[in-house]
Amino acid sequence: MLDFAAVPQGLLLPGLAESFDLPRTLDCGQAFRWRRRENGGWEGAAGGRYLRLERRGADILLQAGAADLPFWRSYFDLDRDYPALWALFRRNPVLRQALGCCPGIRVLRQEPWETLCTFILSANNNVPRIKGIVERLCRGWGEAIPGCGFFAFPPPERLAPLSPGDLAPLRAGWRGEYLLDAARRVAEGRLDLGEVAGLPTPEARLRLREVKGVGAKVADCVLLFGFGRVECIPMDVWMKRVMAECYPKGLPRYLRPYGGIAQQVLFDYARGGHLPC
Repeated sequence: MLDFAAVPQGLLLPGLAESFDLPRTLDCGQAFRWRRRENGGWEGAAGGRYLRLERRGADILLQAGAADLPFWRSYFDLDRDYPALWALFRRNPVLRQALGCCPGIRVLRQEPWETLCTFILSANNNVPRIKGIVERLCRGWGEAIPGCGFFAFPPPERLAPLSPGDLAPLRAGWRGEYLLDAARRVAEGRLDLGEVAGLPTPEARLRLREVKGVGAKVADCVLLFGFGRVECIPMDVWMKRVMAECYPKGLPRYLRPYGGIAQQVLFDYARGGHLPC
């Protein structure tokens, strides 16, 4: 169980900075509602909550109350022993090289509905543009989170009655139609995300792919980042290249249960202009 200390500014997570690199985790393309503050810290919203967090030496400060700790504990995957996991990864020479350059990446455990929508919007898109679309979506149809200027992610019931024309201000293009299909399926009960959470991964993947615009990569992103299925490996252009050149026979068997976390390390390294083999 992760220890924390209550301080006047919020919650201090002692010694966590070594295993929690804020920019690599929050700005690597797995979540789209975090932004850097002028003081070097970060702020963002998730689950209808606003959070500021920053590094304080070897510690991480969460500007949140103790009542919100269970939510952020799950969101930031704080109970997973990442140092032990990286020790396992370092048995593999490719991942050892990648970790030497890209330490401290955590895989977030986000709300499934928001994750489904944001990765529908991510198709053939770049991170700054996705962030802009998501921000406009939340400002247009989400509830204001008091005192911070952020808005909660809109529930499916708010989006389901809309038309593609209503979503024109998002500048999401053809992705708007797919977003509405997802909203209508969830609002009408044709896609029960709670049920998906209990399905075996292959069946969960098939259920998600019933939504327009959700192919193999988006489905695996939703399963990894929204449902905590850390065995799922989303295959974008970077990861296809890494797998083809470094793992033509697939990841070693001992890494496969954590393939999604390994993927995030390899993706960050490859995206930075390196190929670890």
